[in-house]
Amino acid sequence: MKKNSIRTKITLWFSAALILVVVLTYFVILSVSKGILQKTIRDSLITAVENNVDEVEYYTSLYSDTAANDIDYYVRYGNGYIEIDDDFLDAVNDVYTSLCQADGTLIYGENPIALDTMDLDFQDSVVQRVRVDGTLYYVFDRQLTLDGLEGLWLRGVVSEEQGETELSAISRTSLILQPILVLIAIIGGWLIAGRVLTPIRQIAETAAQIRQGDDLKKRIELNDGSDELHQLADQFNEMFSRLDDSFQAQQQFVSDASHELRTPVTVIRAQCDLTLEEQDVSLEEYREALEVIRRQSKKLSRLISDMLDFARLELQPERYQKEELNLSSLVEDICSDMALIRENNITLTCETEENIRIRGNRELLTRLLTNLISNAYRYGRTNGHIWVYLRSEPGHSFVLSVQDDGIGIASEDLPNIFRRFYQADPSRSGKGNGLGLAMVKEIAEFHGGEIRVQSEPGSGSTFMVIIQSTC
Repeated sequence: MKKNSIRTKITLWFSAALILVVVLTYFVILSVSKGILQKTIRDSLITAVENNVDEVEYYTSLYSDTAANDIDYYVRYGNGYIEIDDDFLDAVNDVYTSLCQADGTLIYGENPIALDTMDLDFQDSVVQRVRVDGTLYYVFDRQLTLDGLEGLWLRGVVSEEQGETELSAISRTSLILQPILVLIAIIGGWLIAGRVLTPIRQIAETAAQIRQGDDLKKRIELNDGSDELHQLADQFNEMFSRLDDSFQAQQQFVSDASHELRTPVTVIRAQCDLTLEEQDVSLEEYREALEVIRRQSKKLSRLISDMLDFARLELQPERYQKEELNLSSLVEDICSDMALIRENNITLTCETEENIRIRGNRELLTRLLTNLISNAYRYGRTNGHIWVYLRSEPGHSFVLSVQDDGIGIASEDLPNIFRRFYQADPSRSGKGNGLGLAMVKEIAEFHGGEIRVQSEPGSGSTFMVIIQSTC
């Protein structure tokens, strides 16, 4: 495990925060507990003294009916007797209660600091604080007001150490339980962090395997889930799929381009070698050799130009600026120029809806239509026809279609005709380089559109470019 792993950092930060919270909680608990315990001690003192007030009574004679039936304690006082309930002797919650005269003389009960509080004035229903030998005591007095009990006081005393004992018990319990809880939480956080980060580790491992093995078909496989990490893995898998498709297309393009470039270069080289090897070459043979070289050079130049245009459109589309233009006028001008070709005595007819305006690139749209019409001429039949239509459609879109009555396209070739360098009719491969329709597809997609084709062998083909109007 790396020292700087995310799991370690998360656990360390979590542990530090948890320990800080626990320490603060510990001191808060002690502080609050101390205050509550002190209040509880004072309340216990007051309650004990108040209860004992009712346990002290005065009788003039021990032979009264009430006194005779009791088993309490009696103390001679004045002209009678003081009856004290036997519970008076019990120290409740370490609260000691004593019966005293106004001068502090102890009559009955227990007071651990009686000598130290002889000079402490009696104050009715008031809690007083006295420190004896470093220990804080709370003192609470109640004056007795019943007949015969005049001049007598009940004094309750409780030590602060009672609360400190309970506070120490709370402190010890906290010091034992809180570290255990912190340790359990840290271990749980470590395990949870490891489980949460497992998908990230799998993503990293898969990416590393792809990098090391150049295997773009490998995918990140996680358990079922819909959280953010699973969404991230899905995005990576989609990215890998697109990269794989692009890589395959690039490999195919390089392979096809190499093949297409090799043919004219090979022909040129062979023609040069053949001409140079011959001893007696006539002027006519030199001319024929140069014609072959020129023809192959033109094909090579055209192929390179098309490849460069294709690459620029695919890799640097920002080079082609869009502008508002009248597509109807553009289509009519192109058709007017190309109708002059009349290759194989083919007639070109153009029908356009007026004033169709879009936002696009004039150069690319010209290339699109020119490629489609040239393709129709190339595979049209002698004395045939080419029809070009431009019309608007519901939904603010328009359709540019090029139809011919030529040789058509076989059904098995239709899915492939927009692939780069693909030529459905090998016998006619000398007429094109297989980039025309691929370029048309790229131009249509550059303008946010799509291209469709309908064709039957012997009945001709119809190419339809459907583009959403943006004007």
